[in-house]
Amino acid sequence: MRTKYFTFLLFVLSIQAVIACPVCKKQQPTITQGLTHGAGPESNWDWVIVSAMAAITLAALIVSMKQLIKPGEKNADHVKQSILSDRQ
Repeated sequence: MRTKYFTFLLFVLSIQAVIACPVCKKQQPTITQGLTHGAGPESNWDWVIVSAMAAITLAALIVSMKQLIKPGEKNADHVKQSILSDRQ
């Protein structure tokens, strides 16, 4: 029971650290307002860089999930067969 209270308290306190302060909210554009601390993007190139990073991350996530769910290696001489087979 004590662990549940500690976890809840830790969660509530961590939310306050993530939410931006009022001064930072005024410096951010409307899209990121209240989400991050510090000054907002200074040029349109910042948005291009962030968009490219998000696209690369999303593509990597999709490919990795695809490989985890259905790897598709069925050759008898594949390296995984040496681990899965019963013979030594």
